[in-house]
Amino acid sequence: MSTFKVEGNIVNITKRNIFFGEITVEAGKIKSITRISEERPGSTFITPGFIDSHVHIESSMLIPSEFARLAVVHGTVATISDPHEIANVCGMEGVEFMIENGNTVPFKFNFGAPSCVPATTFETAGAELNHTDVKALLERPEIKYLSEMMNFPGVLYQDKEVIKKIAAAHQLGKPVDGHAPGLRGDAVQKYIDAGISTDHECFTAEEAQDKLQRGMKILIREGSAAKNFEALVHLLHDWPEMMMFCSDDKHPDSLVESHINGICARAVAKGVDVFKVLRAACINPILHYKLDVGTLQVNDDADFIVMEDLVNFKVKQTYINGLLTAENGKMAGNWINHVPGKESINHFDCSTKKEEDFIFKYADQQEIPVIEALDGQLITNKIQAKPKVENGNIVSDVANDILKMVVVNRYHDAPIAVSFVKNFGLKKGAIASSVAHDSHNIIAVGVDDSSICTAVNLVIKETGGVVALGHGKEEVLPLPVGGLMSNHNGYEVAKCYTAIDQFAKDLGSTLLAPFMTLSFMALLVIPHLKLSDKGLFDGDEFKFV
Repeated sequence: MSTFKVEGNIVNITKRNIFFGEITVEAGKIKSITRISEERPGSTFITPGFIDSHVHIESSMLIPSEFARLAVVHGTVATISDPHEIANVCGMEGVEFMIENGNTVPFKFNFGAPSCVPATTFETAGAELNHTDVKALLERPEIKYLSEMMNFPGVLYQDKEVIKKIAAAHQLGKPVDGHAPGLRGDAVQKYIDAGISTDHECFTAEEAQDKLQRGMKILIREGSAAKNFEALVHLLHDWPEMMMFCSDDKHPDSLVESHINGICARAVAKGVDVFKVLRAACINPILHYKLDVGTLQVNDDADFIVMEDLVNFKVKQTYINGLLTAENGKMAGNWINHVPGKESINHFDCSTKKEEDFIFKYADQQEIPVIEALDGQLITNKIQAKPKVENGNIVSDVANDILKMVVVNRYHDAPIAVSFVKNFGLKKGAIASSVAHDSHNIIAVGVDDSSICTAVNLVIKETGGVVALGHGKEEVLPLPVGGLMSNHNGYEVAKCYTAIDQFAKDLGSTLLAPFMTLSFMALLVIPHLKLSDKGLFDGDEFKFV
């Protein structure tokens, strides 16, 4: 590997200073940093690379190597990646696939051991990882942490399997990620006391501050559906060493637009000190997870970025281990050329459905429970509504935007779970997806049973994908890898997803990200009301309605 030099305004985040200087890189390491003068106006800025401190790569609908292709353009050099989604579909084989594919590119994926496979006992998943499996993963050097412990009731009530998984991480000196939406006071203290050190599920500043004061590190999440930046960003003023940035779940179209660099620009625009912003984006994840990622110091790996300024955070160059991976908004070099190999892994075994499978019989109910979806949030509301009845069946009430939603078991044939949801806004047709957190059964919402059935069967035909249909038209984005990801070019997938997302909006959806929001309507571990393949579920009482 060659020796080269890079000049610019060098940002030392921990010492809180900027000077114009020269970085010498040799054999992928920073050999020297030479100060030349004070900061030079008009010159570029050099900082450590950005790190997404909690992301499910699968939610980008891209395999890891293609995710990297899009992310490096925005200055991202590493991720803290939870392979929870593919593990719920394919188990240990799924985790192995993510690691192997990630290793084909010079990008620093830091995978965790999924802690909740299945996420709950109230849904059908494609696999199970017990504490022995989790310990075997944690013993691998490339597995850096125990992924988000979503089963917070299991922690609070000392479920033996849950406690064994946490204990395995502690024995190996690896941190445990949290997932505790709405947990406060004594309950969250008990959760923290179990040795859980982060949370990315805070919806309010008050909740985040409560956890920060108890020693928990808080991640500001800004993904495609869940957006907590506005609620939490001002906490960076007082807690810069305790916070990080993450996307959690980011669809390919928004990943093309920006990544962690976009969060940095917004934080600075809000008046947050730039050194505090960069600490959250670049340094805190390295310290917390003990990552092999450079912090722009002599002898570190040469993982750094060159930016036009510290206002818009437009990235001119990205270096990983001294290799130029992106330049001026495009990939640099040929490192990302598609690597042939094991590109397909899946678990899909259900037969096509008939329209009558989706009937919901009327039984003299004056009101029915309805899931109220909230744009930009994973959390939902529980509301009651008067049912619309036709021919003895409860049907979608398009006029009042209360639509039928179904979850279809994709792992074997089983009765279909049916409920109703508000705020999707569809006026025609249906949308469906095999991306449905956490177990990734098929989820669909639509204006009539015929449309819902057709959409579900299109997903089944492709053994995974996202579908929108209406106005006499059908659009499908196949996701053959686990029913979660495409193995095609990331930019092409983003283009296809943008088109199908717009089609869903043309059908009437008013949601910012209709498919991302749909995927979370089966996420039982987030209150308040959700639908699994086994039925309507109350996330507060943790039981079926």
